[in-house]
Amino acid sequence: MSDSHNQTHTHQQTTHQQATLDLSIALLERPSVTPDDDGCQDILSERLTQAGFDCEFMYFGDRDQSGEHAEVKNLWARRGSTDPVICFAGHTDVVPTGDETNWTYPPFSPTIADGYLWARGAADMKTGIAAFTIAAERFVQAHPEHNGSIAFLITSDEEGPSVNGTVKVIETLEARHEKITYCLVGEPSSTDTLGDIIKNGRRGSLGAVLTVTGKQGHVAYPHLASNPIHAAMAALAELTAAKWDNGNDYFPATSLQISNINGGTGATNVIPETLEVIFNFRFSTETTEAELKTKTHAIFDKYFADSKASYDIDWKLSGQPFLTPEGKLVSACQKAIKKVTDVDTTLSTSGGTSDGRFIAPTGAQVVELGVRNATIHQVDEKVEVDDLGKLAQIYEGILENLLLG
Repeated sequence: MSDSHNQTHTHQQTTHQQATLDLSIALLERPSVTPDDDGCQDILSERLTQAGFDCEFMYFGDRDQSGEHAEVKNLWARRGSTDPVICFAGHTDVVPTGDETNWTYPPFSPTIADGYLWARGAADMKTGIAAFTIAAERFVQAHPEHNGSIAFLITSDEEGPSVNGTVKVIETLEARHEKITYCLVGEPSSTDTLGDIIKNGRRGSLGAVLTVTGKQGHVAYPHLASNPIHAAMAALAELTAAKWDNGNDYFPATSLQISNINGGTGATNVIPETLEVIFNFRFSTETTEAELKTKTHAIFDKYFADSKASYDIDWKLSGQPFLTPEGKLVSACQKAIKKVTDVDTTLSTSGGTSDGRFIAPTGAQVVELGVRNATIHQVDEKVEVDDLGKLAQIYEGILENLLLG
């Protein structure tokens, strides 16, 4: 690489870094605890409008007392009217801080120290949104007559129940036949160094609340009662030992975890009437929601057929598994990362769910690419300052690879 090329690369990184840092701080100063956007999307809309985007706020949920706005605020911004549509997706809401006295620096007073930017939302994921925005501004400035369209889908309902955010925006876009071709979700995907991991899929998430109903009674007279805890034990043992599938080249095997068990009155001499067990499947593309339900019910039916107790399961599907195989979007990301960081990217489908689960079913190719995730949702959340300019460069490179290539 020539000295002049190195100098140009370094200058671009420096200008990207300061711009991304400044916008990150402006967003991080807003205490936008889910589902409150607290003006973050107004900041983004103002900048994107200046860059030639048509910005539209979408409100979903219950109206506030004034009757003027719904609970959840979402931003859909688009520049261009033709395909392909490259969408940057993210969320301005953050999780609660916990006890703020445990933080080294106040969580909503973004602080630069020891090479890091410290604040709630620094990693998850306001710096990603800032890098999106800077990348789009720089790309549009350099290529005002670019092919295709660039879009932003920003919600304030990702860290909460996720019912009035991205899912509702996608429903609106689908109803008016507005399709996303490629989607970059700015979730913190990196593990050890920026760009080492991108998520090209996610496992499905199926939750369940099991309620077992017996008959309350005295522990000294079990024949006059029906203990729901005893009735469920054998079925739960088989449930947790079951093998659901073997996974595949992209996904690990489906797993089940029990997260809560609640039963009893608090007294030591009372057989309780009910038992509640909460469990969750993270499932691969090798099995389906229906198959998991059928197999689970078969296990419980076997053990409760002759039982005095009964059971009921309340199911909740949070998202289907999705996968973006190696192709144009994945390749565009890998090339941009390699150019900026010289890192060879690994594809992964591990971790929790993201709003990509609402976008992928429309036919869009979806990947997640962002900063390191070492401190997300923790006290003293932080991100490396040096990564901010690099991330904006990577996003801009992806736009170049998809719209100019």
